[in-house]
Amino acid sequence: MSRIWETHTPDETFELGKCLGMKARAGQVYCLDGELGTGKTVFTQGFAQGLGIREPVSSPTFTIVQQYDEGRLPMYHFDVYRIGDGEEMEEIGYEDCFYGEGVCLIEWSCLIRELLPRTAVRIVIEKDLEKGFDYRKISIENMPETE
Repeated sequence: MSRIWETHTPDETFELGKCLGMKARAGQVYCLDGELGTGKTVFTQGFAQGLGIREPVSSPTFTIVQQYDEGRLPMYHFDVYRIGDGEEMEEIGYEDCFYGEGVCLIEWSCLIRELLPRTAVRIVIEKDLEKGFDYRKISIENMPETE
């Protein structure tokens, strides 16, 4: 299943993330891609709030992964922008996160495509300055069915 959303403010991007977070289930992996400054972290902050996580969420660019446990499910937030190869991901223990009891959200997932589960939800955020500075086109593929 594939869908496209258009948002016109960071708040709308946040809310879309929040809605997906509210529906997330254990074992799901969400892949989040887009250029720098498209709103991947804003989307992730909304997703975290949808899981019930209240602590501040920021992109773990230098730590690669940040774990949040206070929500209804653990969330593993990856930023793999600085990953050189799959071996670095193995050192981090990514499989425990990808196939565990929590939910994973991976920024820059296109850089580790070969490691991603076939069932991963793929989210791409794109800008179009002709439609406005805060306009975003958000494409979601392999979206899980909801009740």
